[in-house]
Amino acid sequence: MEITRLQPPGLVQSPAFSHVAVVPAGATTIYVGGQNGVDATGAVVSDDVAEQSVRAVENVAVALEAAGATLADVVQWTVLIAADADLRAAYGAVAPRLAGPGKPPLVTAAVVAALGVPGALIEVSAVAATVPA
Repeated sequence: MEITRLQPPGLVQSPAFSHVAVVPAGATTIYVGGQNGVDATGAVVSDDVAEQSVRAVENVAVALEAAGATLADVVQWTVLIAADADLRAAYGAVAPRLAGPGKPPLVTAAVVAALGVPGALIEVSAVAATVPA
């Protein structure tokens, strides 16, 4: 039993994302709410979007670990980046961590006017799934 990620013919073929994920019956689905580049006290770690991006993904990893999963189990990422942030720096800092084993996960990204945490330049959420061995 495994999660299948598809890049169907007729859709753009990208090494950065897949278009479809099929999670088999019996898998455990884990939802991680939006994580910003903040430390354990809630303080924004830096005014640099790359540093915030790395920390946001690290925060997702901590949340997943609490649920018995890892970044490799992520099926879908949602990435929100503040309009005044450098999109290339943000994505460049985290792209290697967003990729999963084999075919990459699904990715939705958007540039937004602002985020809920003052000073936050990025927010990352994830849906992961684990399958019984």
